[in-house]
Formats: sequence, C-alpha cells, structure tokens
Amino acid sequence: MDRDEENYYGKHGEPRKFDPKFRGPIHNRHCTDIICCVIFIVVILGYIALGVVAWVHGDPRKVIYPTDSYGQFCGQRDTLNENKTILFYFNILKCASPAVLINLQCPTTQLCVSKCPDRFATYIDVQASYRYRPDQWNYFRQFCKPGFNNPRKSVAQVLRDEDCPSMIIPSRPFLKRCFPDFSTKNGVLTVANQTTFKDGRGKTRNVTDLREAANGINNVLDARSVGMKIFEDYAISWYWILIGLFIAMMLSLLFLVLLRFTAGVLFWIFIFGVIGIIGYGIWHCYWEYDHLKGIPGSDLTVYDIGFQTDFKVYLQLRQTWLAFMIILCGVEVIIILMLIFLRNRIRIAIALLKEGSRAIGYIMSTLFYPIVTFLLIAICISYWAVTAVFLATSGEPVYKVMANQTLCKYANLTCDPETFNTTNVTKLCPGAQCTFAFYGGESLYHKYIFIFQLANAFVFLWLVNFAIALGQCTLAGAFASYYWAYRKPADIPLWPLFSSFGRAIRYHTGSLAFGALILAIVQLIRVILEYLDHKLKGTQNSFTRFLLCCLKCCFWCLEKFLKFINRNAYIMIAIYGKNFCTSAKEAFFLLMRNVVRVAVLDKVTDFLLFLGKILVAGGVGVLAFFFFTQRIPVFSQEVPMLNYYWVPLLTVIIGSYLVAHGFFSVYAMCVDTLFLCFCEDLERNDGSTAKPYFMSASLHRILGKKKLSPKKA
Repeated sequence: MDRDEENYYGKHGEPRKFDPKFRGPIHNRHCTDIICCVIFIVVILGYIALGVVAWVHGDPRKVIYPTDSYGQFCGQRDTLNENKTILFYFNILKCASPAVLINLQCPTTQLCVSKCPDRFATYIDVQASYRYRPDQWNYFRQFCKPGFNNPRKSVAQVLRDEDCPSMIIPSRPFLKRCFPDFSTKNGVLTVANQTTFKDGRGKTRNVTDLREAANGINNVLDARSVGMKIFEDYAISWYWILIGLFIAMMLSLLFLVLLRFTAGVLFWIFIFGVIGIIGYGIWHCYWEYDHLKGIPGSDLTVYDIGFQTDFKVYLQLRQTWLAFMIILCGVEVIIILMLIFLRNRIRIAIALLKEGSRAIGYIMSTLFYPIVTFLLIAICISYWAVTAVFLATSGEPVYKVMANQTLCKYANLTCDPETFNTTNVTKLCPGAQCTFAFYGGESLYHKYIFIFQLANAFVFLWLVNFAIALGQCTLAGAFASYYWAYRKPADIPLWPLFSSFGRAIRYHTGSLAFGALILAIVQLIRVILEYLDHKLKGTQNSFTRFLLCCLKCCFWCLEKFLKFINRNAYIMIAIYGKNFCTSAKEAFFLLMRNVVRVAVLDKVTDFLLFLGKILVAGGVGVLAFFFFTQRIPVFSQEVPMLNYYWVPLLTVIIGSYLVAHGFFSVYAMCVDTLFLCFCEDLERNDGSTAKPYFMSASLHRILGKKKLSPKKA
C-alpha cells in the first residue's frame, strides 16, 4: 500500500480516498523509527555494560556487613572477623542518634565483636582489680583493640590512644550493631534497670544523656517487634490471602462480562441518583430558608457579620441557604441540559463500553497480558536496584584522621593507615588515629559514579515506559483486529494477541522506544525537580520555592498530556504501522475532531471502572473482614490465630484493588482502541454498500437515527 494513500487527509484537508481493501491492522508493514530503534538497542547494551562494570567494582557486602575502623567487614568469611558479626562503638555518647550510627561514621573507634556487652563496667575499675579479678579483665579486653593485653598501661594513655573503651554498657544487637539495652520502668528511662552509669572518666551520668539516641532506637525496636508480628501473620495466612485475590480475579472477570448488559443501567442509576440527591439538597435549602423566616438576626448578610471561624454562625443566616439553593439549582440545570444535549453521545459511550466487554469475551487472552507487563517491569526494577547498589558500593576504603583534640589541624583529612604512624600527626595531635570513614575513590570511574547513577535511573525509566508502551500497542492491535472484522467473530484473525505482539516487536520497537524516551526525559526532569525541592526546603528564598512549584506543576501536566498522546499514538501505530510522530499527529487531530465524544467517553468509562474497582475491593474486603474476625460460623475453625487481623485484611483489600485495576486497565485500553476505530470508521465510511460500517449493530442503530457526514464530531 502506498503511504500517501494511507493518509486520511491531504495537505489541504481533502478527504482521503476510500480503500476498499482495508480490513483493520495492516499486515504489510515496514520498520518505523529505525534510528531510535538502533539507539535504543545501543543504550540497552550500554546499560548491560554499566551493570557489568558496577558488578566488577561494587561490593554489596559494604551494605550488608558493618565496617570497623580498619575498613574490615564484620562477619566476613575467611577473615579474622569471621565470628565477629557485630559492630561495637567505644563511646556511644559521641553518637547522637541511630541515623548517625547507621548512615554516617560516629567519631569514635569501632570494632567487630562476637557479642555485645551484657554488664556495666569501666576501664578504671577493671584495671584496678585485674590482679585479683582476672576474669573481669578477660571479659573487658574482648572489647579492646585486637592484641591489646597491657593492663599496666596508664588509664590516660589507654583512653588517649583508644586502646580500650572507657566504659561498656549492657547492649543488644540491632542491625548488626550494639545499641544500649534501653527500656522504661514506671515511665523512667533505664538501661538494664539502672538510671545512672559511670562514664569511665570519673563521672556518674544519667541515662537521659542518651535520650535522643534512646528515643530513636526504641522506636526502631518497636517497629521491629511489630514487623516480626506482621511477618508471622503473613506466614500463617498467606494461602487465605491468595484465595481472596483469586476471588477478586473472578469478580473482576464477572464484572467485565456483566458490563455488556449492565453498563447503561449502572450509569443511568448513578446519574438519576445524583439528580435526586441534588434535588433533595435544593428542597432542604428552601426548607431551611423558609424556616429561618422571622427569626431575629437571620436576615443579616454575610457582609454584616464578617469573617467568623465558627461556620455554624453562617448557617443561621437565610442568605447562606439562599446561596446554597441557587448553586444547587445551577448544578441541577447544568446536569439536565448536558444529559439533553449529550444524550446521543452518552448512548454511544455506553454502547462502546458494551462493545468492549464483547471484544474481551472473544479475546480472553488479553486479560492476562498485564502479567507480561508486570514481569517486564519487575525485571527492570530488579536490574536497576541491583545496579544502583553495586554503583553505590563501588569504591575503596577512605581513611580520615580522627583526633580527640578539637583544634587539631589534621582532623578529618585523608590518611593512609599503613604509613600513619610514621608521620608527625600523632606528635602534633596526641591520640589521633587513622580510621575508616567511607567508601570512595579518586579514579575517573569513581568521579563519575553520580553520573552513572543518573544514567541508571534514566535508562530504568526508559525501559519501564517501553514495557508499558509495548503492552498498550499489543492490546490495541488485538482489539483493532476485532473491530475491523466485518463479520464478528468469523473474521477475527487467529491468535490476534500474539500476532499483535509480534508486529509490535518486529516493526515498531523504534516507535515505541521513541515515545517512551520522550516520557522518560520528562519524568527524569520531575525527579530532579523533586530532589532540588527537597534540598531547598529550608531556604528562605520565596521566589525559588515559587519557581520550583511552578516547574513541578508544569512538568506534571506535561507528563499527563504526553501519556495521553502516547497512548493514542500507540493505538494508531498498532492499526496502521506508521512512525510515532505521524501516528501521534493523526491521533491528536482525530481526537480533536471528536473532542466532545472523547470527554463523554472518558468520564463514563472512568466512572464505571472506578465503580467496578470499588465493588471488587469492597466486596472482597467485607468478606475478608467477616472471615478473619471469625464472623462466618462455617469457617470459624479455619481462621488462623493472628496478632493483627488487619494485616491480611488490608493486604486482601489493596491486592484486590490492584487485581481489578490490572483487568480493568485492559478494558480501558479496549474501549480507547474501539473508540479510535469507531471515529476512523465514521470518517472512512458512510454506511453505504460501497463503504459499509464495521461497527456493531448496536452502534449502527444509534447512529442510524441521523445522517452523519464524514467529518462530523
């Protein structure tokens, strides 16, 4: 087929010549947007190379295992720390909060130990009694630096060199780190049932000195306790959750099937219900208006009483109820007028919804295609997350000078632990140490890790949008095959879903990648704007905040618009096999020529599908509530004993909504595809013998009531 003959309208807007051989999605296709396809493949290969490089340089153990002051992993096999899996802090008082302990380097020596301390002790007391209480010394020195066994060394030198901690506190491991064993007794914060402790420097301190850390740690520990209970609930109720999701799937399928018969009934019940509710509101406003007649003060105006924080004051005024009544009357009139003037378009929308249900009935395999999209997106997310972790852990240990003296000019400078003792830093700053700070590097690779992370995020967005685009184009091709079958279902091709998927991959990878690329660029800009907004939250520059807010709003609107255009462009690609820009242009102008129908169809479809999601999630949720609360006598003995019954209940409700959303997204794509085909059918054909309509008999009956011109919207 000549490409010029495929255009609907020429350069001057003349009608396109009718093609009597047109029977739906064109099979004689050619590859589109080849350049973008090549770029997309090269980017994927580069993305794989980036993952390999990150895998070579990265080390996830840096995230899994804590690191001591010497850059060694705690618990790593075939090392001296193999049996020492927990990180111990010499002076926990220097660590203000768990965030500092976990994310940053606390300014104190950190060692790998096999277990956390289980008692109070100070180095001063242990050193004084080591001769007649050697067991205390042997216990305490396991928390000293490896190899240190010199109790005769003066306390001042030991604390200066940080050979041993000045004190140990009863602790328990959490996130493979020793945290003080905080608890509350009669509302008082304690550590091992004590409210005070010796700091090893001659002072007795109160446990409240650790209040900031204690509060954060206790909250995290409480969360861990709740998390364990939630995990237990999932472990004993998972099969009941799966049964609930299976019921949701069956209800979703049933709802889609019944839409063929109930779409119009549901819509008109809702419309007349809204009209009735508004009518009642008008009557109630009039009743209140008439009831307040003659009551002192009720004839005052809103202007007379001014602004009041108590809204009830305004309800005592007749003017308020008169305003409400006028507003409701206006809304009622608008709705009635819209129903009168848009009644035919509403009937077309309902007929298309019924037709969508019928199309899915003939091509049931489309309902399960979202599983393919889900798997593709899951692969993208997994690869992105693994690559991000390996990139984040790419680097060599960086050591910095940690000095006890605040005026040491070498503090926080990088150092080499192998040559540190030969420098004069220890002479100028007594007690200074070269300790591990973080992972990094000065090589070209390490300098561009941030750029690599951005590239990782960008390609991830591109691939996710491509997976979604592939799904939309595949479904559109399958449903277009249904619409353009003159005799349904006899003329529907065999395996329409698989044929459409093959066409999309073979011929239109470049076009789908092009649309996904545009969307990914906008989404990356939105991510950067969100990052900047997070960083600038504390700024006092009102203009900067206003500008960021405007940019975020504009790019949000742009993303929504692009998603709408891309979706319809993919439908046109699936039908005619043209490139992305041409398909997007033709889809846009086709929709603009039918803009009223678009608006009506979108709102009717959105309402019915939202109603279906609520019915499915709500119905399954109510059933799950009665089941897990043992209110169904038949199954009361089968209900598992749960810590929180709301855990499986919420899971079933949210899961049911997502299951319904997955099925209904196919239905929404079906309706959108049939709508574009319907508009094309009206512009291509006139219902004559030479140019017959491909639409269903129900749509033909609705349109048969008046003569339609090819360009009429």
